[in-house]
Amino acid sequence: MGALAGIRVLDLSRILAGPWCGQILADLGAEVIKVERPKVGDDTRMWGPPWMKNDRGEETSEGAYFQAANRNKHSITIDISTSEGQEIVRTLVKDSDVVIENYKAGSLKYYGLDYDTLKEINPGLIYCSITGFGQDGPRAAEPGYDYIIQGIGGLMSVTGDKEPMKTSVAFADLNTGLYSAIAIQGALINRFRTGQGQHIDMALLDVQVACLANIGMNYITSGEIPKRYGNAHANVVPYQVFKANDQDFIVACGNDKQFVALCKAIGLIDLAQDPRFTTNALRLKNRDEIVEILSQHFLTNTAKYWVEVIQAVKVPVGVINNLQQTFEEPQVKHRKMLVDLEHPLKKNLKVIASPIKYSRTPVEYRKAPPMLGEDTDAILSRYMADDEIEKLRANGIVG
Repeated sequence: MGALAGIRVLDLSRILAGPWCGQILADLGAEVIKVERPKVGDDTRMWGPPWMKNDRGEETSEGAYFQAANRNKHSITIDISTSEGQEIVRTLVKDSDVVIENYKAGSLKYYGLDYDTLKEINPGLIYCSITGFGQDGPRAAEPGYDYIIQGIGGLMSVTGDKEPMKTSVAFADLNTGLYSAIAIQGALINRFRTGQGQHIDMALLDVQVACLANIGMNYITSGEIPKRYGNAHANVVPYQVFKANDQDFIVACGNDKQFVALCKAIGLIDLAQDPRFTTNALRLKNRDEIVEILSQHFLTNTAKYWVEVIQAVKVPVGVINNLQQTFEEPQVKHRKMLVDLEHPLKKNLKVIASPIKYSRTPVEYRKAPPMLGEDTDAILSRYMADDEIEKLRANGIVG
């Protein structure tokens, strides 16, 4: 039994932030019912290539992007623009614990699926709204896209080298999904104590600003606008990528004791006593000088050599893997970060595992990312007769 076994989640979201949140809850044991548009489904179903290949090696219409965020869920298709579809959702809400939605602020009120309406049906409902800018404020009505949020929220101003750079994965979306899952679990704990549900207002921009973390506090404390350091660290030196004579590797020297150990390990013991570099504050002040010395020195041997001698003195160091190397990394294999799931079109579908490791209620991998509407009949049959479902299907209200 998972940690959230018995919790029922109605997931009205699509793309990434909401589905990521729903997948986390599903991995923890909640029953997550994903509501999609008939015939079309979540936008990311069509965000390919790459497409999943079946057991014969043939490409299917199942997009890898969708599969990244929808494991362990049930898919049902309902046209919520119709009064009949809206009534089905309200019926499902009666025995749901959580609703997740990422429609534009206020738009579900038009369908009678907003929090104020649904809490009258289910006073204990936890209703999590995910938008780009939140439910109020001068930009609340605007759609939210991760790329735009990374720019507005300051991340791109401190990412990259000479030019602003977004992150390769959707940083704001993924972190909003994580924060939303945390918020939902907190609200569930509160409901267990008080019996009351509540509305959760999550905004990508809020999350992006919160995740500026030390960079944000550096600015607030100093008043100085941070600059881009590329692969270096704003507060710690040496803490960056260096080139060996064959490939790049990373040194993350977190304190003065580690700096002394590093200098001994690489044969530059005098560097540790150099008055320009004895403390991190001095190394920050003289960043260009220390980095130049280390950069020239590291060119004299291979990355494998440097990693081995630096690891030996317990200073954080590592090569830069491509994704093939990442999934072949012995530690990644040991931690079982790839799992096989049985998909209707593929017997062993490999997906990236959850990083959560419980000792008593482990994450369960019960179900592959669902095909569009594959669970419609099974879920709706809890609430209506088969002939009613068929009538709805004939009218295009469910798929």
